[in-house]
Amino acid sequence: MNKFLFPIIILLFSCGRPEEKKPAPTPITSVSASPTIKYAKGFRIDYYDHYRVLSLANHIAGQTDTLRYLLLPEGARPPADKTGLPVIHTPVKSLIVLSSSHVGLSAFAGVTDRIIGLGSLQYVSSPEVRQRIKTGAVKEVGVDNAINNELIVALHPSAVLTMSNPDITSGRNKMLADAGIPIMPIAEWLETTPLGRAEWVKVLAALTDREETVDRKFDSIAAEYQRLAAIGTTAASHPSVIIGMPFKGSWYMPAGESYMVRLLDDAGADYHWKDSKGTGSLSLNFEMVAPVALKADYWFNIGTADSKAAVAAVDARFTQFASFRNGGLYNNTLRTNDIGANDYWESGVANPQLILADLIRIMHPGLLPKDSLYYYKQLK
Repeated sequence: MNKFLFPIIILLFSCGRPEEKKPAPTPITSVSASPTIKYAKGFRIDYYDHYRVLSLANHIAGQTDTLRYLLLPEGARPPADKTGLPVIHTPVKSLIVLSSSHVGLSAFAGVTDRIIGLGSLQYVSSPEVRQRIKTGAVKEVGVDNAINNELIVALHPSAVLTMSNPDITSGRNKMLADAGIPIMPIAEWLETTPLGRAEWVKVLAALTDREETVDRKFDSIAAEYQRLAAIGTTAASHPSVIIGMPFKGSWYMPAGESYMVRLLDDAGADYHWKDSKGTGSLSLNFEMVAPVALKADYWFNIGTADSKAAVAAVDARFTQFASFRNGGLYNNTLRTNDIGANDYWESGVANPQLILADLIRIMHPGLLPKDSLYYYKQLK
C-alpha cells in the first residue's frame, strides 16, 4: 500500500477566518444520507437555493461530532443563520490532496487539472497528474509531520484534502487556519462497503460544481457493481480465500464488517473470518492463520510480491499452502507503473466494479466474458 496513505487520526476540528470565533460543532448521533447519497455513511450534502452545506461525520472511537462546511458560490454572501460555518467558495479552483485515493476520486470527477499539490510525488498513477508534475504545476507539500505549511500557504489552495481530522489549533495547522485555507478530511477509508467508499466522489463533485456529471457516472458504476454482485453471490461454488501478507509477526486479515469482506462476499468467496466484528483488521499470528491458509483455494493482495519465488522467499512455509501449489496466488499489482505507484490504490477506490469483476473472473471462470484482468495478476 502506498506509504503516504496511512492517516494520523486526531478527533477534533474547526476551521475559519482568524478574526472570527467559530462555535464548536453541534454533536449529533450520526449523519444521515441526503437523497442523492445512497451508500456512504460518513457525509451528507444539504442543498439550498444558492448554497450547500457539506457535513462530515466523525465516527472514530465513538465520537459523534460533525464537521460542517458552507459551500458558497464565489461572490455570494453567507446566509445569516450559517455565518459560523467555514466557507469554501465553489467551484474550487485549486486543490491540495494528501492521499492517492483523492487523486482517484478527482480523476473520476474529471478535476485532476485542479490539483496543485500532493503529499508525495512518488506514488502517482494518473497520467494527467504525472504530466502536471513534470511541468511544475503540481508541488510536493509533504505528509504527516513533514507537511510544508509555508509552501501550502504560498500556493493558497481552495482546500486541502486530508485523510485525518487535523486539530486546527495545533501549531502544525494553525498557520493554514490563519491563512484562511480550509482543511477537509476525506474519510472514504472508514466506509464499510465498496460503493460507500466510491460515493465520496460526490464530495469532489459538490466542491467543483460537477454533481450532474458525477451522479450520472456513479449511478452507472453502482448499477454495474450490483449486476456483478448478483452473479458472484449466486455462483455455484464459493472458493475459500485468504488476504494479505504477514508484517512483523502479525497477519492483518480484514474484519468481518469491513468493505473488503463485503467485496469478497459479493464476489462469491468463502472467507473464514467473515463473521468477526469490526470494520478494520484482525491482528492474527501465523499459527492462527495457517490452518485456514493451508486449505484456502486463493490468496489475494499479497503485499508487493511479484512472483511465487518472491512469496516463498518471505517464508518457506507459504509453499505448503494449497493456493501456492495450485496456482491460486493473485496480487492486485497489475497496474503498478514505472515509479512504483499502484493504481489499485488510486483509481480502485472509485471503481469497485472493476475490482469485483476481477475477483469473479478469477474465482468463477466462465461466469463473465473472457476479458483480461484489470487490477489483478496471477503470480507464477
